[in-house]
Amino acid sequence: MSIESAAPAITPELARALPKAEVHLHLEGCFDLADLMLLARRNGATLPGPAASLFDLSTHTVELDPTSAAVTGMGVGRFLAFLDWEGSLVEDYETLRTLAYRACARESASGVRYADIIVNPTHWSPWGHRLEEFLRAICEGFDTAAGDGLCQAQLCVSLLRQQDTDSALEVVDTMVRSRLPRVVALSVDGDESQAGDSNSRLAPAFDRARAEGLRRTVHTGESSGPDSVWAAIDLLHADRIDHGVRAIEDPRLVDTLVARGIGLGICPRSNVAGTHLYGSLAEHPIDRLRRAGVTVSINTDDPGPMGVRIEDEYADCAQTFGWDLATVAEVATASVRASFAPADLAAGILADIATFADALDPDSHPVSAQY
Repeated sequence: MSIESAAPAITPELARALPKAEVHLHLEGCFDLADLMLLARRNGATLPGPAASLFDLSTHTVELDPTSAAVTGMGVGRFLAFLDWEGSLVEDYETLRTLAYRACARESASGVRYADIIVNPTHWSPWGHRLEEFLRAICEGFDTAAGDGLCQAQLCVSLLRQQDTDSALEVVDTMVRSRLPRVVALSVDGDESQAGDSNSRLAPAFDRARAEGLRRTVHTGESSGPDSVWAAIDLLHADRIDHGVRAIEDPRLVDTLVARGIGLGICPRSNVAGTHLYGSLAEHPIDRLRRAGVTVSINTDDPGPMGVRIEDEYADCAQTFGWDLATVAEVATASVRASFAPADLAAGILADIATFADALDPDSHPVSAQY
């Protein structure tokens, strides 16, 4: 009598082996604790909190930006201020290039084949008037990593919500002028509660980026509601929304995301343990959005301070929502389709996802590998 093999359990080990992309990852969030300790020692910088719990902002006794009301309490503003402190430690070209390389190595260790990595220059104060050199150092790190067979990465340059129109346009002008092949998209992030009507203010920069062939991705729909996602689509011409989970509150918006193929770069643990938008993973709408037909991907946002790896996020979602191998392969496929990866690279990863799923479970029926 033959015994049919059971479908494979979605463990972190399986999720690590699954080919995939990551589309919502901040370079500022890729510092390890050792990175920060060594950089702080080298620069003679004062730590904002105890060394052993540096990523726990509740232990910080040093105000990182006393002029900002946003950092006086916990929340997004205080976290952004911590990123400012991190970036202030990186003063030279080689250190920045190495950090970019290490981000690609981190991705490869989790089975990520391609990553859209976001960087916000406003967090890196030593580079304030050297934006082109700043971008070039990061891209060189990506180039070296690719040459060593690590994860392929491209760069999404992010504006800060509080930036004015002219400075935002200057960023886009530098992106266009530098002509760095790995600089592929304009982004925007930051604390929406402190930014006012940032979409109207930043729309000219996104218009210019669109005219120059740059892709657009917008952080929204987390601390703000569905209206902000509509604005990202209508005013900023977003190709992708980073977070965007509160779109679930507006059925018409969900239908629009499906119809236009606008993906959501979702970071489950960040929404639960970071911003406490949801009380538990079981309350998170990622599965409802997926079942509604939205292109949802799983991402880590700021893996260093969050203490998260993408394979754990896949496994946790699978356990919480009852995802089988076919569903996990579907989400991995969505991550590639939502990415800004070159078409030939994307097609190769999609084919590998289908092959991987079929080898483990021929009955899994993974989605089409065509790109």
